[in-house]
Amino acid sequence: MMRIAEAIDLIPVYFLLITIVAVFRPNIIFTMLIIGFTSWPSVAHLVRGQFLTLRERDYAQASRALGATDRRLIFRHILPNAAAPIIVAATLRIGGGIMAESGLSFLGFGTQPPQVSWGQMIALGRNYLRDTPWTSLYPGLAILITVMCFNFFGDGLRDAMDPKMKR
Repeated sequence: MMRIAEAIDLIPVYFLLITIVAVFRPNIIFTMLIIGFTSWPSVAHLVRGQFLTLRERDYAQASRALGATDRRLIFRHILPNAAAPIIVAATLRIGGGIMAESGLSFLGFGTQPPQVSWGQMIALGRNYLRDTPWTSLYPGLAILITVMCFNFFGDGLRDAMDPKMKR
């Protein structure tokens, strides 16, 4: 499984998206599916690393020595301790997906009219930056605020779910 993840990780996301859009008609759902398909391997690497680290901890070894099944060990001990970094990585990936789609739309390879995208709005407003800068400023601020909200949401979830942070 990790070899498949490494192979997918080698594919440049923007190049793949531009190639697919050149072959097929640009579609927001299809674009987001491709972004999701190319972004899961980094989270898979994080999950694997967390599981390999946590399975060697004393509580996991003690649980195994007491006869716990692999299923119980994973769901009762390892997964709750690995959830915090996984959630933070996933929320960061959501922000990265928004940025990727906006970048593609800005370049003209993302969503096409009549569908609307923040990147497309910035691209349409760049010709009028001297006269009406808000035509590009507001969509850019919307992207910034949305991505920051996902990042802060992930940090808040990590703080709430991290067993080491509880007092």
